[in-house]
Amino acid sequence: MADILNAHAVNFPDKPAVIDDRPGSTPLVITYSELDALTNQLGHVLVDHGVRPGDKVVWCGQNSIGVVAFTSAARKVGATAVPLNYRLSDDEAAYVIDHCDTSLVYVDADFAPMIERVRAHLPKVSTVLVYDGDPPVADGWFVGVDALIAVAPRTAPPEPPAEDADGATMIYTSGTTGKPKGAFRRRATEPTQMLAMLQHIGYRADDTYITTGPLYHSGPGGFMGIAISMGQTIIVQRKFDAEDWLRLVDTYRCSSTFSAPTPIRMICNLDRATIEKYDRSSMRVMIANAAPWSFALKQQYLEYFPAESLFEVYGSTELGVNTILRPEDQLRKPGSCGKPSPMVEIRLYADDGSIVTGTGPECTGELFVRSPSVFSDYYKQNDKFMEDHRDGFQTVGDIAYLDDEGFVYICDRKKDMIISGGMNIYPAEIEAALEQHPAILEAAVFGIPSDDWGETVHAVVVLRAGEMLDEQGVTAHARDLLASYKVPRSISWSDELPKTGSGKILKRELRQPFWAGRSTAI
Repeated sequence: MADILNAHAVNFPDKPAVIDDRPGSTPLVITYSELDALTNQLGHVLVDHGVRPGDKVVWCGQNSIGVVAFTSAARKVGATAVPLNYRLSDDEAAYVIDHCDTSLVYVDADFAPMIERVRAHLPKVSTVLVYDGDPPVADGWFVGVDALIAVAPRTAPPEPPAEDADGATMIYTSGTTGKPKGAFRRRATEPTQMLAMLQHIGYRADDTYITTGPLYHSGPGGFMGIAISMGQTIIVQRKFDAEDWLRLVDTYRCSSTFSAPTPIRMICNLDRATIEKYDRSSMRVMIANAAPWSFALKQQYLEYFPAESLFEVYGSTELGVNTILRPEDQLRKPGSCGKPSPMVEIRLYADDGSIVTGTGPECTGELFVRSPSVFSDYYKQNDKFMEDHRDGFQTVGDIAYLDDEGFVYICDRKKDMIISGGMNIYPAEIEAALEQHPAILEAAVFGIPSDDWGETVHAVVVLRAGEMLDEQGVTAHARDLLASYKVPRSISWSDELPKTGSGKILKRELRQPFWAGRSTAI
């Protein structure tokens, strides 16, 4: 199998592959020729430390050239790369590392102390390779890898068997409803489907991709992988900062990215003078996902960035990209996540197992997907995989409906649905309505217990800096936009909402105090 990095190194050896430009430091620039050699060297180090085709290898670190190199090196030797969210607690990190059965962890020096703290809980790990700095201890278990890479051969490592050569990955879901699950993907997206999606969106080889959020998340990491496969230049921002992101876009004429709503909200909430210091006209493809962008946020984005740049995709770690909402439909189809992407079939199932055939908000069903890019299995949890499988289609539990033009509208996660007095209520719809109020930055809606109704609607509201709003103001605004049974019956206030590293609101944490001491949470 021809290696894509080697092909890029041959065809355009001097083109910048990755640029790591941190404020106050000289930018680090690595060409495609240098990146190919670096990943070969790291591949040899992995093999020398016992990594074999099909093995799981964990990596952990903030965005950097080291992360880009490792994901490519793992593919070259046929290993399955497993990203570790560095924002996890020690117990959560230990669970992921142990559960995936890895014997090797690759971690940057900043987060090596976390691995040291959970060392006693990692009996299967024989080696921890520390990059971009010194290990916390040099004892044979922790190994400084930078020096080993420098002296390793620059030639290609042994080519893996064909069945392990397609770049398997295993990403642990963010765990918003319990322990994370390892979504194992045996190979990259089917090439014909990938090409069709790239053409549909309009990616080009001369695009410059900027990371917006951590690469351990499937969206930013996956779309960065697409950029590498096309030979684009990657700008890695180590840790997100709104104004510095604008500086990077301006400096390197960045034209493509993938973003959850939170970073874009932070950018658009900068004062106008700060935003307009930087040229943003180069942005051609902004992929909105990870969590739904509200209509109000899209309007904010379009105030500052080219209208033709905004795409939204609906997808997941497990199912890949399932729908695409094109720029021309962003304001015409508020609330929609688009039409099925190329080679994707979508089917809605009612609670009784029948297929939903109607259209409109009254015809909701659990969304199932059939696609070449659906993941292979939940690692060591096939029962959960099969539970979410039906007639060759797979689900992650989202509720949706279709309109008469075939556009898909995600109402909510099935498990987040509120049932109040027998009525199904979908929090995402209420959150989108609340966020249209000019004083509200963001909101989280969920059900809380009620002896009379089973559940009632509760909202946690975050106000914009300097804004004032009381409960009556929120209620009046909601009544203007929503049916009466959807209006929050109670409201609490917060300075910020708890979120996963990928930007998803941790409603479990918000909901827990209201349901404490009860035997059920429905």
